[in-house]
Amino acid sequence: MQTPNPIDCSIVVPLYNEAQVVEELYNRLTDVMKETKLSYELVFVDDGSSDDTLDILKSITDADDCVVTVELRRNFGQTPALAAGFDNTRGDIVISMDGDLQHLPEEIPGFIDKLKEGYDVVSGWREKRVDNLVMRKIPSKAANWLASKVSGVEIHDFGTTFKAYQRHVIEDLKLYGEMHRFIPALLSDSGVRIVELPIKNIERPHGTSNYGISRTFRVAFDLITLKFLLGYATRPLHFFGKAATYCFVLAFAFLAYVMFDKLFYNVPILVAHGPMAMLAGLLVLVGCLFISTGLIGELVSRVYFEATQRKIYTVRKIHCSDKLPG
Repeated sequence: MQTPNPIDCSIVVPLYNEAQVVEELYNRLTDVMKETKLSYELVFVDDGSSDDTLDILKSITDADDCVVTVELRRNFGQTPALAAGFDNTRGDIVISMDGDLQHLPEEIPGFIDKLKEGYDVVSGWREKRVDNLVMRKIPSKAANWLASKVSGVEIHDFGTTFKAYQRHVIEDLKLYGEMHRFIPALLSDSGVRIVELPIKNIERPHGTSNYGISRTFRVAFDLITLKFLLGYATRPLHFFGKAATYCFVLAFAFLAYVMFDKLFYNVPILVAHGPMAMLAGLLVLVGCLFISTGLIGELVSRVYFEATQRKIYTVRKIHCSDKLPG
């Protein structure tokens, strides 16, 4: 992240084909931030838009030294776009939000006030959702419940991007896949103080959502990843070791039963228990594979945490006003 010339607050907004609303979004954000009397910057991330979004952002950036536009080379997705935004902020407070005006800029002061109360993370909560019941509300409710149980973080709405962070809690945060929705969970093991703030949820004023029911399946896989990252990222052998233990216990039980029949009733093993004996042998083999996978995971984990510096996005160019210092 950029360190020179720190400011009070950075607003990070990923944008993908939002030409219809980007000017209104900019104007409303500017009005709100001026009212807070805080020094601020608006960090817009163009995530490979194919419409006029980037051209509009360039015009805004040229005219306003409080605006920075991060242009990505292609459409990477929301998590990489947010990561690119976070890495190019200078604010002591960092607020992320969507760029389709479903998140109201006018609610930003509420997030700032909560952070001033001593919280490290303020997570928006769409308490009354306006989404389709079957396609969005029910899957979202189920996913949020599961995420809460998996992570141990008792919040109602993991899915919204509208969140505020003290800068120090996200400085070393690494985002991969589509894990942006689980940032509070990823930060939870660091002992951060997290609070929810109810926000309004309105229909998109323009355009159509870039998300569909397919996202539900991606969220399910992300939850599995989240559980692994929170519990076993630094000790993968413990994860695979549990699976291996279950295999060995079942194999032992099957073999004990087969041997009991053989020793006490002289039952031919291959005739009476051939399939069971084969299953026991297979379970032992699978258990050994789990152990091997865990050991390989331990090595990969150490390489990853000690050596990798690769980011999950590539920036084509960062646009900012010539008047912007530093």
